[in-house]
Amino acid sequence: MEMKKRISLELRNRNPADVVELVVDNCRSSDGEVEGLSEEYVALEVLSMVNIGLSSLAKLPSLPKLRKLEVSDNTITGNLEALAETCPNLAYLNLSGNKIKELSSIEPLKSLKNLKSLYLYSCEVSTLDDYTDAVFELLPQLTFLDGYDHEDNEAPDSEADTDDDDVAGPHGVDDDDDDDEDDEDADSSEGEEEVGLSYLMKEGIQDEEDDGDYVEEEEEEEEEEEEEGGDVDGADVQGEKRKRDAEDDDQDGAALSSFVHAVRRAVLHFLSFSEEPC
Repeated sequence: MEMKKRISLELRNRNPADVVELVVDNCRSSDGEVEGLSEEYVALEVLSMVNIGLSSLAKLPSLPKLRKLEVSDNTITGNLEALAETCPNLAYLNLSGNKIKELSSIEPLKSLKNLKSLYLYSCEVSTLDDYTDAVFELLPQLTFLDGYDHEDNEAPDSEADTDDDDVAGPHGVDDDDDDDEDDEDADSSEGEEEVGLSYLMKEGIQDEEDDGDYVEEEEEEEEEEEEEGGDVDGADVQGEKRKRDAEDDDQDGAALSSFVHAVRRAVLHFLSFSEEPC
């Protein structure tokens, strides 16, 4: 896909002035030059043009806010003078896998006063004797070369970002706003936990009430099953029911039964006494 068409697709009907990051890797520059970009991209901070057949950056438009430029795996040989004018705030530049052979080819980068990280691995220049010392001497503003500082300490993952605390997010949202949103989320979570506990306690009470209803329903269902059983004749069912009722009466009215028997014995004794001759 041609570079111009790829950039048009990446825009997705956005205004170029609103684009902060643009990635057009693996498309194709028709003449080895930057195509489809203009000075309208005034907010652009990150630009990636990896493996698109670039041989020169001479036609790169003015991008005053550009901080990170990825142009690895192209055929750039030099002509980097324009970068100081078009991208004065550039802090990260990846030229790995290009055709840079001489230290003099990167000497124009001296003018990039904010340049902190430079990548040149897989370029022929990186095979020179004392390559690391020579580059740090040539470009004293550098902090990292090929991912390491002059003391061979590895760069942190965020080394491409400059002044992170002061830079807004990709959509212009400040970090303080993010903190406020986190606080609101935390308050919301606490409220949800309190409501949840209250709800569970209420549910527990309701469950206890429901248990009593469930026992009564079970007893009713057992009686209905006994009455509806097709293999048991009506007499047996009634007898069984009377037996159960009698057992319940015996348990609940033991005192009454004893009283009745006592009354019977008293009556019989009275009758037998009254039948004796005077």
